[in-house]
Amino acid sequence: MTQQRELPLKHADRLFIGGEWTPAADGGTIDVIAPATEELFIRVAAAGESDIDRAVAAARAAFDTGPWPRMSHVERAGYMKKIAELLDQRAPDVAYIWPNEMGITHRLATAHSASVSGLYKYYAGLSTRFPFEEEHRTFSGAKVGLLVREPVGVVGAIIPWNGPISLIAFKLAPALIAGCTVVIKASPEAPGHALLMAEIAEAAGLPPGVINVVTADRGPSEALVRHPGIDKISFTGSSAAGKTIASILGGRMARYTMELGGKSAAVILDDYDVEAAARSLAAAAPDMSGQVCASLTRVVVSRHRHDAMLDALAAAFRDIRVGDPFDPASQMGPLATARQRERVEGYIARGRADGFTLAAGGGRPAHLNRGWYVEPTLFGHVDNGSAIAREEIFGPVLSVIPAADEAEAVAIANDSPFGLNASVFTGDIDRAYAVSRELRSGTVGHNAVRMDFSIAFGGFKESGVGREGGIEGLRPYLETKTVLLDAMPSHRATDAPAQ
Repeated sequence: MTQQRELPLKHADRLFIGGEWTPAADGGTIDVIAPATEELFIRVAAAGESDIDRAVAAARAAFDTGPWPRMSHVERAGYMKKIAELLDQRAPDVAYIWPNEMGITHRLATAHSASVSGLYKYYAGLSTRFPFEEEHRTFSGAKVGLLVREPVGVVGAIIPWNGPISLIAFKLAPALIAGCTVVIKASPEAPGHALLMAEIAEAAGLPPGVINVVTADRGPSEALVRHPGIDKISFTGSSAAGKTIASILGGRMARYTMELGGKSAAVILDDYDVEAAARSLAAAAPDMSGQVCASLTRVVVSRHRHDAMLDALAAAFRDIRVGDPFDPASQMGPLATARQRERVEGYIARGRADGFTLAAGGGRPAHLNRGWYVEPTLFGHVDNGSAIAREEIFGPVLSVIPAADEAEAVAIANDSPFGLNASVFTGDIDRAYAVSRELRSGTVGHNAVRMDFSIAFGGFKESGVGREGGIEGLRPYLETKTVLLDAMPSHRATDAPAQ
């Protein structure tokens, strides 16, 4: 069933630096293994530190002396609309690469791929709506006070392996409209979407050096973070890696935004039907094989309803169809790598060892003799202080945690080093709002797993710094500057009201 077709990348064995396709300086390569077949999917160039230096130099030159940051926002928006058009044309290629690199079902990949171009269109639209320059009343003695928002500079965008095409867009689109230049660092597990974006940048005619793409492992990636030519890092990944990156950048006051880990809670209030809650949670659990930072992996419910919740979820989990990601009947594919499967299996073993109730899953699907598959797994009677309740597993493993009452349920939800996502299940809208305001989380949904990048997405505590999506996702790519003048410059309307 797994799709076999020609690889939709023209230069898989090259890096994209300064508008040119170039081999890695030392000739290094990285093999990407398809998680459903355990066979080679693609071999790509592996950047070394000298390649990182070249990519940063190209982006630095494009920012310091090139045309991109000196264009108007409307001019840059024209290129971004072309990127969106080309992305739409290549959506089938995006959807083909994705399952072969991290195991998402082709059906889900197709749905997500069709929506990515909208991010570039949205940020292009801000070229005429966002106040990149505002007049303010001044008490400095100058006649005119302007607050201008300028590009932060050269951005290093470090992309994880679970949703690369979307996560590239959340970083690249606001960076481009702001006037930044970018070095995209793709993960060694899933570099295909970044290489495809390089082809799109080339086809769209962006000036050389505005977008550069390299694939690298940990050492060269850290060289990108440490590079003095990088003004800002935008990172999505684990909280542990985020802490390391932040400590490095703090040494030179470089800017950063980080979207990190999660251990998100679903708080089930007593008025909500457990069967309905179970259906909602089970419908979302197999998305990307549970390899989603915002997954609701802690289900907090009143103690007297715990067993009913566990039984309902277990029944729903046992109905999830696990199989070939290209089979339309599959609801969940494999995990991304053998290492990731070993990690998830290790947490399942810890849950067993801690004596929690294994209500569903816990092993590999019996009908699949190859591929990095794990059954959707559910534990009950879980202690919120345990490893499976506190640490991000990044796989299809949920814990049901009993609480004495609503107040304790909220306390348990907040008793976590993370604060990325949450949801409140109740039929009472006022209670939903009240509890949502108590939860220490960047997003709180109602009766489902919900996220909205058109508003903002990001986390409290160890779940990150800053936000992605919407206008809030543009601001980190801008520096504010106060300009105090003796007269109004000619490009400003003379009757513009002061703020």
